[in-house]
Amino acid sequence: MTHLSNQPKNGALQGTGSDIAFQGKYAFAGNYDGFTVYDLTDKENPEQVVQVYCPGSQNDVSVYKNLLVLSTDSSRSDDSCSSTSLSATEKSAWEGIKIWDISNPLAPEYIKSVETACGSHTHSLAPSKNGRDLYAYVSSYSPNATFPDCQPPHDFVSIVKIPVKKPTSAKVVSTPVLFPDGGYEGDPDRRASTTSGCHDITTYAKYDLAAGACMGDGILLDIKDRERPRVISQVRDTENFAFWHSATFNNDATKVIFTDELGGGGLATCTGEYAPELGANGIYDIKRKWFGKKELEFASYYKIPRINTAAENCVAHNGSLIPVKGKDIMVQSWYQGGVSVFDFTDSDNPRELAWFDRGEGVSSGGTWSTYYYNGYAYSNDLGIGFDTFEIDDRIDGKAERVRQHSLNPQMQEPFGR
Repeated sequence: MTHLSNQPKNGALQGTGSDIAFQGKYAFAGNYDGFTVYDLTDKENPEQVVQVYCPGSQNDVSVYKNLLVLSTDSSRSDDSCSSTSLSATEKSAWEGIKIWDISNPLAPEYIKSVETACGSHTHSLAPSKNGRDLYAYVSSYSPNATFPDCQPPHDFVSIVKIPVKKPTSAKVVSTPVLFPDGGYEGDPDRRASTTSGCHDITTYAKYDLAAGACMGDGILLDIKDRERPRVISQVRDTENFAFWHSATFNNDATKVIFTDELGGGGLATCTGEYAPELGANGIYDIKRKWFGKKELEFASYYKIPRINTAAENCVAHNGSLIPVKGKDIMVQSWYQGGVSVFDFTDSDNPRELAWFDRGEGVSSGGTWSTYYYNGYAYSNDLGIGFDTFEIDDRIDGKAERVRQHSLNPQMQEPFGR
């Protein structure tokens, strides 16, 4: 990999850099203080064109047609962009999603908010089959008996229906329970989390599937009925996984990669002290069983093979597929472990193809998310801004010819066959 450019964090957005979404020639990069729009016309050196101040972590962002959805998972005094922090013990506190009109990407307009139980740590979009409605699967967790709007056991997700032509009518339409048995009870000795909601759900509308990374459990969902998803397979790793963080399907939806954010992103798990199965990816095949039933079946782990220092937080985090036909290749962030490109076509034997390591002490936290879009990899760093990478043509040469009109990594769409 070649590091081509960095657009430093600046202006009013001095918070932590978070997730990224893409549409047309623009990248929309989240920040705990709002979001930034980058023009990718010069793909090797993007230009910052808009900065929107609207504090409320994590500000994970997704885009669909003329709409942008932003997650707020910090308790706020109200739903405005001038809100201040307020204790979650206060009934009047607000958390949820914010919807923006981006018909003009250079002038985003805040048009609607929807409050959701326990806020919105992340969200994932799933359009209806007729395209008239957009569903947001809102993931949140960590309930507390002292929080009026976030009560235990919180074993459900909030589903927000957004009419595409009338987004101001958006509202919560269902809160399906995913863990009627309560899910995994956790294990403090392993820093393993209790299941109390989901951290991230990745949808794949073409196949009517979703994969949920739900703290103590990994799940496969049937989302044919967008408002009533059904858990069709559930897996648990009580030996190695501590915090099921995110999920990525391969292109033909025969595999899922689940990430384990051991230590919440703050631990240095790449020092050699931690086993290669800890703070890693878990690769699962989707097997067809009797009567077409689909089940998750563990195949292997993948962790970056480099040894980092004890001063570098390092654990599996956000990434996306590189659209190489006939292969399963992914680019992924590992905080201060850098960026890794790896091939998991053989589920049992994943292997690294390329990597970038910025080095110790340059960033305050490393890279949050790295995604591949129209020939380049783009990354949002927690501390130092927006990065662009080029990957060796021997790896992504075929992918460079694939034109994507948009990319929401948590709303997967198939690339060319």
